[in-house]
Amino acid sequence: MSRVRYEKAGHVARVTLDRPEVLNAMDSRTHEELAAIWDDVEADDAVRVAVLGGAGDRAFCVGQDLRERARLNETGAPATTFGSRGQPGWPRLTERFTLTKPVVARVHGYVLGGGFELALACDLIVAADDAVFALPEARLGLVPGAGGAFRLARQLPLKVAMGHLLTGRRMDAATALRHGLVNEVVPRSQLDRCVDEWVSDLLRSAPLSVRAIKESVLRSLDLPLEEAFTTTYTWEERRRAGSDAAEGVRAFAEKREPRWSGD
Repeated sequence: MSRVRYEKAGHVARVTLDRPEVLNAMDSRTHEELAAIWDDVEADDAVRVAVLGGAGDRAFCVGQDLRERARLNETGAPATTFGSRGQPGWPRLTERFTLTKPVVARVHGYVLGGGFELALACDLIVAADDAVFALPEARLGLVPGAGGAFRLARQLPLKVAMGHLLTGRRMDAATALRHGLVNEVVPRSQLDRCVDEWVSDLLRSAPLSVRAIKESVLRSLDLPLEEAFTTTYTWEERRRAGSDAAEGVRAFAEKREPRWSGD
């Protein structure tokens, strides 16, 4: 039985972790399925936006399947650490630094451990007001090795991030919004509508512009500003050479909606 549901329609790929009976905990098979899905998202030119969610009412994802990890420990498997190289499903979303399509996390309920790390790796996070975020690894003798230790410290003030990383304390959706960790918080009943609004806005943007902006922002985060201006970005070169660079301006002048070709 599949661990992940994958559906494509209208330029949107919807990826749903589908193990609600274990709060969408991720085992090795889940990671293998996700890897194939992210490969397809990137390769399919018809897909312009991906939405990542979790099945059931209780959780987006609670991270690593600890029962599987306990069994692996008993067999003498190496302990986990930072990154997943050599593990099933590598590179996982948390290490897919060249994924050029925007990914929207649709989160509700528990967003814990590797589930929180998945959300942090997405470009946008839309949260239900019942969402609860935490990286409890320190309480389990682990580290947040799927990027939580690195991304949280980049996306929150350092003292706030360290407080959550070192103690495993939980953060509610309102606090996450106050810190700018999520894009929007809405009642659970409005979550799908809100996600669809963000997806619609993303689809109104030129596909090559979106990919060029995502690439240039993420690649330049650690660059001096002067160097950021002079770096060559692959998708920006493609955007400049494509027909959509002229289509948007032409549509504005002609007072009509642009017709994006993706070229």
